[in-house]
Amino acid sequence: MTLQSEASSAPGQPDYPDSIDATVLKVAGVVVLGAIMSILDITVVNVALPVFQTVFTGEQHQLAYSTVAWTVTGYTLALATVIPLSGWAADRFGTKRLYMTAILLFSLGSGLCATAQSIDMLIGFRVLQGLGGGMLMPIGMTIMTRAAGPHRMGRLMAILGVPMLLGPILGPILGGWLIQVASWHWIFLINVPLGVIALIYAWRVLPKDRPEPSESFDFFGMALLSPGLALFLFGVSSIPSEGTANAPRVYVPMAIGLLLMVTFVWHSFRPRHPLLDLRLFANRDLALSVITMFLFAGAFFGGLLLVPTYFQEVRNQSTLHAGLLVAPQGIGAMVTMPIAGALADRIPIGRIVPVGLVLILAGMIGLTQVSATTSFSLLIVFLVVMGFGMGATMMPLFTAALKTLRRHEVARGSTLLNITQQIASSIGVAVMSVLLTSHLNSTPLAHKAMTALKDPSLAASLGQSAIARGLSDAASAFAHTFWVAWVLVAITVVPALMLPRRRRNDTPPNEAPGEDATAEPVLLH
Repeated sequence: MTLQSEASSAPGQPDYPDSIDATVLKVAGVVVLGAIMSILDITVVNVALPVFQTVFTGEQHQLAYSTVAWTVTGYTLALATVIPLSGWAADRFGTKRLYMTAILLFSLGSGLCATAQSIDMLIGFRVLQGLGGGMLMPIGMTIMTRAAGPHRMGRLMAILGVPMLLGPILGPILGGWLIQVASWHWIFLINVPLGVIALIYAWRVLPKDRPEPSESFDFFGMALLSPGLALFLFGVSSIPSEGTANAPRVYVPMAIGLLLMVTFVWHSFRPRHPLLDLRLFANRDLALSVITMFLFAGAFFGGLLLVPTYFQEVRNQSTLHAGLLVAPQGIGAMVTMPIAGALADRIPIGRIVPVGLVLILAGMIGLTQVSATTSFSLLIVFLVVMGFGMGATMMPLFTAALKTLRRHEVARGSTLLNITQQIASSIGVAVMSVLLTSHLNSTPLAHKAMTALKDPSLAASLGQSAIARGLSDAASAFAHTFWVAWVLVAITVVPALMLPRRRRNDTPPNEAPGEDATAEPVLLH
């Protein structure tokens, strides 16, 4: 029996089977495998950033942290670029074909990353990898929605939430273990056999494509936003190496990038189907959710990137131990994310998100006090509390924003949220790495002390007292950067307190009885 034959007669509200059958579970397996590949990759690479600082230059000539952070920023920029393209391309070429293409691009990019001979090559290959990774989640979500129907989306969101929860836990551990027992190349090579398995699985399980006529794609908007954002972030990331913001390498790309982005905002109100539908900001609840998401993602994910680096560079922990020390944060998120997701269906979002942000502030205030000797047990407690807050913030924000939209607006609204998260994460990573590098450059002894931890000859020449002072200076640089992240999270509380605090009718206003009930949302990651 088809899904349509089981639907109820209520106009615009098909009644899909209540249980999730074997066919849907097989399709879910394909999507979850792709999601695990994409999400694990992000957290695995975070642990490897200190390794990238020396692997291409040697221990005596470390690359700037802001430079190696582009291996993350370039990947997330590629994600942000390709996400809005996914919906148009799925209709134009078919979901199965596009999903398999995304897996192929991601796997190819992974294999090429392992062959990189310089940091520039690695960043370039990470961009290619991100083009594939950016399509895995939105296209996977489209496949899942079409297979199961919107009536069972709550449980499907829980299934797809598995890789979101496992990524922060397993990624740092897997990355640290692979680097320690093999080499950094294997954090990328491991994706190749997984990609082959995912390709075969998708080919066997996914239904045949039926491409449909699609909306026109805003190529001009894409040509404005993507290079504009990349140029702006390049300028910001060049500040530490130039030593000042008053350098052509800094202000020229920043100015051009800002001009392109401002032009994009003006352009986005002209086409019927813009790259980002900024007209949706007329919806107050969506606008508040997007603002809250932007501030939260920039502060939280930018600061989160520094944690494994602190453990490795200041505390002299191996990549594996650093991964194990960061994992408790993912465990904290795993506890609260399903609870917050269930509560979001019953109580107003304005009563959930502020609590999550307060938990993040409570945990992050501990990171602002880190020293070269802070107890690991205490740091784990701080990270767990931050994880509690993260789990209580992300999913409720996403769910509440989409609830306020009419059915035909859901896909555009979820794209806007997804793009917001990726852009904010990229800016947060760039800003936090710039601040950290600037602080470290102001205390040359910090660099020498961190290098001395891995170089016995340098340690002997410096002496223990000088190393201790240098490590104290380095820890202070991390603490000052965490303070900036803390302040940004505190600012995020302001729009969060303006989110709905009274229960409303979940049916969006002006919903016509015959409107499409099957618009596919795009899952955040």
